[in-house]
Amino acid sequence: MADKKSQEITVARNQWNRYTRARDSGHLDYCDLAKQCDAYYRGEQWDAQDKAQLEAEGRPALTINSILATVNTVLGHQSAQRADIIFKPRRNADQGLADTMSKVFKQIMDNNDYEFTESQVFADGVVQDRGYFDVRIDYDDHMNGEIRIESEDPLDIIPDPDAKDYDPRNWQEVFKTRWMSLDEIEEMYGKDKADSLRYIAESGAHYGRDSFEFRETTEGFGDTDLSNWRVDETLGDEGASVRAVRIIERQHRKLVNTPFFLRPATGDMRQVPGNMSDDDARAFAEQNGLIITKKLVRRVKWTVTADQVVLHDDWSPYSDFTIVPYFPYFRRGKPFGIVRNLLSPQEQLNKVASQELHIVNTTANSGWVVENGSLSNMDEDELTERGAETGLVLVHNRGSSPPQKISPNQIPTGLDRIAGQAQMRIREISGISEALLGTEGPEVSGVALEAKRSAGQVQIQVPMENLRRSRQILARRVLDLIQSFYTEPRLMQITDESDPLKPRSEFPVNQIDPQTGEVVNDLTIGEYDILVSNAPARDNFHDMQFAQALSLRQAGVMIPDDMIVEYSHLHRKGELAKMIRQMSGRELSPEQEQLQQIQQQMALQQMQLTVAKLEAEVAKLQAEAQFKAAQARSEGAAPEMELQKLQTELERRQSELTARIEMSQMNHDRSMQQAELSAATKMAQEAIKNQSNTGIGNE
Repeated sequence: MADKKSQEITVARNQWNRYTRARDSGHLDYCDLAKQCDAYYRGEQWDAQDKAQLEAEGRPALTINSILATVNTVLGHQSAQRADIIFKPRRNADQGLADTMSKVFKQIMDNNDYEFTESQVFADGVVQDRGYFDVRIDYDDHMNGEIRIESEDPLDIIPDPDAKDYDPRNWQEVFKTRWMSLDEIEEMYGKDKADSLRYIAESGAHYGRDSFEFRETTEGFGDTDLSNWRVDETLGDEGASVRAVRIIERQHRKLVNTPFFLRPATGDMRQVPGNMSDDDARAFAEQNGLIITKKLVRRVKWTVTADQVVLHDDWSPYSDFTIVPYFPYFRRGKPFGIVRNLLSPQEQLNKVASQELHIVNTTANSGWVVENGSLSNMDEDELTERGAETGLVLVHNRGSSPPQKISPNQIPTGLDRIAGQAQMRIREISGISEALLGTEGPEVSGVALEAKRSAGQVQIQVPMENLRRSRQILARRVLDLIQSFYTEPRLMQITDESDPLKPRSEFPVNQIDPQTGEVVNDLTIGEYDILVSNAPARDNFHDMQFAQALSLRQAGVMIPDDMIVEYSHLHRKGELAKMIRQMSGRELSPEQEQLQQIQQQMALQQMQLTVAKLEAEVAKLQAEAQFKAAQARSEGAAPEMELQKLQTELERRQSELTARIEMSQMNHDRSMQQAELSAATKMAQEAIKNQSNTGIGNE
């Protein structure tokens, strides 16, 4: 027991030393700068002391927030270019499996509201230099786990200070730190861990104010808010209680022998998930014809500590870090965003604008020069208060010099140009031109405006290219989690893009075919290439398609009406498009299909009667020909010619009958399939409704 306790203390001390090294290697400076960039984006751009001094002197402190419009332009460009990620088979997989993987990936993205999560991470990177995704398996909604993608606060993530690569696969460690109360620690990690932390806080033998946060508990006459009070380490912790404890979560790599699943037929290897026991791994290998082997790899270990207490220390269930970064600009381990380089010109703009306003304000009350006692309708003190009033009348004593207004200082030449230069520098540094901002004058032609917009998009291509790189890393991480954790049969809900109404349909994966015994839509096998491209946002895409469809219609191309309706923003457009197809006869309602089947059956019966009549006539003519065969050749010519004509007509009618029978059979089969599909859909909807009523469902 003592050895285990000493080992935990050693692990916690090593964890704290690694954390303080990473923290002191530039993370604290980054946090200060990131907070300043975020404040500038929100419009809080004046230092508190400088603003108080200006207010005391009666001078204005203007905020001309040009950063807001600049950053919003970049964010809007990102929101209009959504990710379009598909998979292509590379080895041990065909195009069908790749399409299945693409469908599952899109279902996971929809389930996580990925578009909004990516926008948050992109905004963190643009404003605060860094943005982070967190990708892991969550067991809250599904007993077998679902992939969860969330955004992390960049101030809570500390990357490897020695890393120089964008991809976390080449990092040795990454930290995630946060504050938790003792009650939260007790709920998540157990009462023993919380009691150990309480004892450390009471004894004062903790790692300092960055490890424990205290609050005053002694009640007295004062009502001062002491919620942010932190105890001085040199005074002890008497009269204080623990407010929060810093939790340090560290994912780091260690070289170790790791079990892998090996498929002998293909040589494909996949790491055994960390949450799978040895018995489960052997059973899974026997069931799927795999072999378990070991090789030396860098495996991820997950260590969570709070001060000197180890909360968790075990191998990670994932083959890589859960953190996926986004850096708008990246130079050999030095990431930075857009706002960082706009701080100085924005500060210059605010100060110049404030100075211009101050000069204008002082010209209205520049002061007066009067002789002592020369005023008759007021004294000097009243003149001081009312000297800037409009329509002021001054009466001076006869024989005295009239009051004279002091000439104000002129606005320095070029001060207005300095403000213009500051705004121009903001546009030049960010690469956001007036064309992208939408502030270009009406005198600019449409061709020139489009050229300027294209040039501006080229300048912001670097942040967008790095976003594509982060999407690639994220897709690779999700693919690995799918093949490692989506191993059991599942029934997923996939949007049917082929249906105009786009309903959700059930899509089985990892299902065993009872006839062949093979696994259908097996997600655990194969290697894939990940193709990441940009696609317009859904609304923008439909707008472009609607405009192009109308242009083609005006040019003479016969675009169907229902396709134009599909690209519009009309309410219930799917139902309207279906009604148009039914009215034009391109799609039949169930009643129309039933009537058409009845008409086909009646026509088929009529054709059968006609053929039967022709066969009877042919048989009659054949009998007559045989009966008169002994007569003269001239008397038998007419029946033989008529017989030949009837045989030709019979063959034609039989061919037509055969074609109609085949067509009727095809229509019948299609109707049967549609009926079966409709029945299956209703059964699935009833099953889903029953599951939702009982609180059990698969998103």
